[in-house]
Amino acid sequence: MNNLLKFLLPTLLLASTLNVSGQQFKILKVADGFNKPIDITYTGEINDTRLFITEKDGKIKILKKEGNVLPTPFLDIDGKVNSIANERGLLGLSFDPNYSTNGYFYVNYSNNNGNTTISRFKRSVLNPDLADPTSEKILLVVNQPYNNHNGGCLKFGPDGYLYIGLGDGGAGGDPGNKAQNAKELLGKMLRIDVRTETEKYLIPNDNPYINRTDTLPEIWSMGLRNPWRYSFDKLTGDLWIGDVGQDKWEEIDMEPKGLSGLNYGWRCWEGFQKFNSNGCNADSLYQKPVFVYEHKSDIGCSITGGFVYRGLNNPSLYGKYLYADYCTGIFWSLSQNDNQQWVNVKLADLRDEDFVSFGEDKDGELYVAGAASGIIYKLSDSVSATNEINGPDIEINISENPTSQILSWNLRYYYIGKITWFIMDSQGKTIKSFVTDKSSEKESYTISLDDLGPGTYLLTSDKTEIPVKKIIKTN
Repeated sequence: MNNLLKFLLPTLLLASTLNVSGQQFKILKVADGFNKPIDITYTGEINDTRLFITEKDGKIKILKKEGNVLPTPFLDIDGKVNSIANERGLLGLSFDPNYSTNGYFYVNYSNNNGNTTISRFKRSVLNPDLADPTSEKILLVVNQPYNNHNGGCLKFGPDGYLYIGLGDGGAGGDPGNKAQNAKELLGKMLRIDVRTETEKYLIPNDNPYINRTDTLPEIWSMGLRNPWRYSFDKLTGDLWIGDVGQDKWEEIDMEPKGLSGLNYGWRCWEGFQKFNSNGCNADSLYQKPVFVYEHKSDIGCSITGGFVYRGLNNPSLYGKYLYADYCTGIFWSLSQNDNQQWVNVKLADLRDEDFVSFGEDKDGELYVAGAASGIIYKLSDSVSATNEINGPDIEINISENPTSQILSWNLRYYYIGKITWFIMDSQGKTIKSFVTDKSSEKESYTISLDDLGPGTYLLTSDKTEIPVKKIIKTN
């Protein structure tokens, strides 16, 4: 952990926010009429185009690719759910990695006593668009002393284990210091193994505290205030967490794949500033966020964590972390430049609809839920034009797209030196790579595509300033 801190700290202080003039960022309505939609996900099956929309009051509905919503909910557990308070309700949904064979899915909801409940349900054996409401297996119940900071997200990681994010228990300032208490589940990221029928769950053998008597074995990381939406990068497996701040700072944490045992600092720290130092350890033992933004009326007051974009329809956003603020409707992207500095770009300041959650479909395209409006939006396919200018110094133009055998493009870029280019498939896998030696400001390149089959690909490079381009090969 300390080695990671030494790597990240020099870049953290250099993070900046840019306002991009002329940036075309649009979200398009896919469907409306939902009642406080709060989560968006899909089954993970390769040919399943359905989206599952979780409503806060206790229903999960199916949104078809064509934009129609099935009239009968996939699951209705309204009678089990306490959704009276703003931060209580049916808050999260995640499908088992083996859903196609076992039909299992998992939910996070506030039970009628207001306590966090993690349960497993099963798909109906007769109808794939219905769940069996009688199949519930309760895995975990966590007492919630207050009605806020419930967390609510749950996701399967690339390792096949279930990650459960819990807030600090609520009120304000974490009065019980639960996020730093290793004998409490609140204020933590948990990691459990659900592949058991005889037990509620198992503890993975490589959980960081499995052999410790002073720390609960479910804990993967600690020091979180209210992790309101987190996600795993589909390509790298890195974990991105949007952690809602107290009064001053909203923060983004990034956990490289497989790194465990981190302490994100709350309540000792809020962002990069100390909050309450009573009983805290040395500063070096806390993992700092990769980025924060100020808690202000014209910026935001509650982060909605998003996803690293891995779709194909918006190449200029490929590999960037997209997120928003619940209070203002501002959308941003966050990524590192070649100097490992974090660069935050303001994409749009949209009408506030309480953008409460992002979702990802099977192709890596992103959606966002407006809790106040009841509308599900999709990130527009027209965000990135085929040929675009990325700032005043960089321009990349593909000569013919779609193309058949030869890919040709022009690059205007201030950099002089070697550039490594990559052709990637729709899953982010590198198909081929090649190196060019750039010796002037504007140059042209050509490469044969004879060895690639028909389909959609990405042209990217080791220079993060150069926009990623979508390529369509016809034959």
